[in-house]
Amino acid sequence: MPIIRLTTLVNASVEKVFDLSRCIDLHESSMSAHGEKAVAGITAGLISPGETVTWRAKHFGIWQHLTSRITKYDRPNHFRDSMVKGAFKRFDHDHFFTATAETTTEMIDVFDYASPLGLAGKIVDALILKSYMTQLLEERNRVVKAVAESEQWRKFLSEQS
Repeated sequence: MPIIRLTTLVNASVEKVFDLSRCIDLHESSMSAHGEKAVAGITAGLISPGETVTWRAKHFGIWQHLTSRITKYDRPNHFRDSMVKGAFKRFDHDHFFTATAETTTEMIDVFDYASPLGLAGKIVDALILKSYMTQLLEERNRVVKAVAESEQWRKFLSEQS
């Protein structure tokens, strides 16, 4: 089972980076190239423990639906979204946040997944999917970093978040 691990340093507070990472609106913005849209469950704002979101997006030329739930939550240190329904056999996406200085946050993504279709799925993982998913996560992290390090964060979060 493939595991993707990414580390991103963000010049912003751990609370801000944590909340931006669970912001439905920012996620939609970061994945706009794929037409990603929240269509059920929590469809705007900040997703919270136990809540679900269903995403509609186009990947590999096919429109897909994926539902995930926040299954672990420890603000501002960690949250996990786990697939409830979708194209993967399963996935757990852990988001870890550590303040490395007063205004610097280390953001770590651990995306642990399994593809369907047994051996064929493992071959697809090795040839295409792991690289594709890594690029998607890196793209999303670049957007979170850019928004957190600028005044754009105000578009997605209130001062009280």
